[in-house]
Amino acid sequence: MEKFTGCKVFSATLARDRDAMSDTINNWLAKHPELEIVDKTVTLSSDKQFHCLTIILFFRPRGT
Repeated sequence: MEKFTGCKVFSATLARDRDAMSDTINNWLAKHPELEIVDKTVTLSSDKQFHCLTIILFFRPRGT
């Protein structure tokens, strides 16, 4: 993993929130053009009733 200075966690359990997660992430990225994404993790966990999708973006200021 490259050096990073921060991370942003996106997590959703409800199906409609999981479906909208790409829009949520793209909106956040558009609001933070000064950040460069250097790595990511994607995790899906579930039990009998719930499915939780978590995406973590690791970032640093652009140009560093």
